[in-house]
Amino acid sequence: MTADRSSADQYAIVAVASSAGGIQALSVLLGGLGPALPVPVLLVQHLDPRHRTVLADVLSRRTDLLVKLAEEGERVQAGTVYIAPPDRHLLVGHDGVVTLTSTELVHFVRPSADLLFESVAGAYGARAIACVLTGTGSDGAMGVDAVKSRGGTVIAQDPLTAEFKGMPQAAVDTGTVDFVLPLAEIPMVIRGLVENKGQ
Repeated sequence: MTADRSSADQYAIVAVASSAGGIQALSVLLGGLGPALPVPVLLVQHLDPRHRTVLADVLSRRTDLLVKLAEEGERVQAGTVYIAPPDRHLLVGHDGVVTLTSTELVHFVRPSADLLFESVAGAYGARAIACVLTGTGSDGAMGVDAVKSRGGTVIAQDPLTAEFKGMPQAAVDTGTVDFVLPLAEIPMVIRGLVENKGQ
C-alpha cells in the first residue's frame, strides 16, 4: 500500500469521466475548481479517434488550471488536468506516473473510464476521488465500484440534471456513490474535500 504511506487522510487525485454532453459539463466543473487545486485531475472524455482533439485548448479557456493531453511516462502534478488522448486508455501508477495504452476497447470505448478509475483505486486507495458526469452507456460504473472498495470517494452528476443520464445513472445504480449532485455544486464539493480533509 505504497500510496497510503504518508498523509493517509489527504486526498491525492481526482479522476473524472464524461461522454456525450461532456465538453459543456467539463467546462463548468473545471471552471469552478479555482486556480490552485492541490491535486492533479485525470480526465476521460470519449472522443472521436479519427480526429486530432482540441479538447485541451477548449477547456484551457474555461479554467485557470493547466490543461494538457496526458503523455506516456509523465508524473502527474497538482493543479494540472491530464486528458486521455483519443483512442488511448489512461492509467496511473503508485508513483503518479502516467501510462497510455492501446489495449482492447472496454464497453466499446477507448479511453475507458473504468480502466482509469480502477488504476486510480489501485494506486491511491482512500486518497482518490472519482467523478462521473453526463454521458451515454455505463462506462465508469465498474470503476466507481473499485474506487469505493478501496475506500475512495465517488461523486456522480445528478442524472436528472445531466444532458445524457446513462453514465451517471449507471454509477448511481451501483449503490457506491457518496454524492449525487447537480453539476454546478460538484466543483465546490471537490474543492472542499481536497482542501479540508484531515485538517
